[in-house]
Amino acid sequence: MRRPTIKDVAELAQVSLKTVSRVINDESGVRARTRARVHEAIAELEYRPDPSARSLRSAQPYALGVVYDNPNPYYIISVQNGVLAACRETGYGLQIHPCDSSSPLLAADLIDLVQGARLAGLVLAPPMSERMELVSELVAHGIKLVRIVSAAEDPKDGSPCVWVDDRDAAYDITEHLIQLGHQRIGFLWGGKSHRSSWERYKGYAQALNDYGIAEDENLVLPGDYSFDDGFRGARRLFALPDRPTAIFGSNDEIAAGVLAAAKSSGMHVPYDLSIAGFEDSPFSKQSWPTLTTARQATEEIARHAAYRLIAELRREGGDKPMDVPANEGFSPILVVRGSTAPPRPAQG
Repeated sequence: MRRPTIKDVAELAQVSLKTVSRVINDESGVRARTRARVHEAIAELEYRPDPSARSLRSAQPYALGVVYDNPNPYYIISVQNGVLAACRETGYGLQIHPCDSSSPLLAADLIDLVQGARLAGLVLAPPMSERMELVSELVAHGIKLVRIVSAAEDPKDGSPCVWVDDRDAAYDITEHLIQLGHQRIGFLWGGKSHRSSWERYKGYAQALNDYGIAEDENLVLPGDYSFDDGFRGARRLFALPDRPTAIFGSNDEIAAGVLAAAKSSGMHVPYDLSIAGFEDSPFSKQSWPTLTTARQATEEIARHAAYRLIAELRREGGDKPMDVPANEGFSPILVVRGSTAPPRPAQG
């Protein structure tokens, strides 16, 4: 069957094409009875407006862009799905744009992207969202955007965002390990260009300090948000004379790499080594044992970011307003699974 068109809606509702367009765009001047008839026709035909055609008919663009640079595919897929859900519910299209966050030409590339693809605005994922010089340049060129950022509280820096309290969740994970009896807890960083890595490290360090445990720099290793870096980092920690009894990976992909390294070394998880991750991605549920982690509602976070942007676009375009809060915060929640347990008693 062919896809229903706006003409089909107009014929079924017995109104003009212009009236259907005004109802779809939430414009005023349409009688309530006529508006209801159009909505009934849309529902009966299961009509979905084509955002690209809608943009061509209007001076206002009706598509968003998601910009990202992250080696973790599960995170990116969740962000895409969250923004896409908001776009589908509000009649916007979506363009996904991977990029190199370290490129000196990034601002120019994104400006060309918005103008060339006629995007209404951008959802910036980390680490681009945390580069304020980039954000300032985009805003100076009139580009509407919303950022997803890692922060312990609303940054209140004048730029709209959705923020995630990684620090508090990392504290909870480290505290969980300490309360199980672990004193030597390794920490494997994600990419240091991501503020989330710093926030998770701060939560780890603060928990150690609050429980009177001296931080050992030999237990804290750099890396990226990847399985391979988790595997390599774990093997380095295993080679220490006094190896850790627990390792906290900055995300689940890192933690899965640690788990693989532990098994390849003949360790029994969690009794020889406890392992914790972060984000509650499929890695955490598909491994064995399943991973203790922090559940981060990435799709919901991204959906709220998109709604925040669309609400601003509607306000400036004179469309029907949306009831969306200003900057909104999310707190990942500790999820305890089978990868953590008390350490084995020391052999005397």
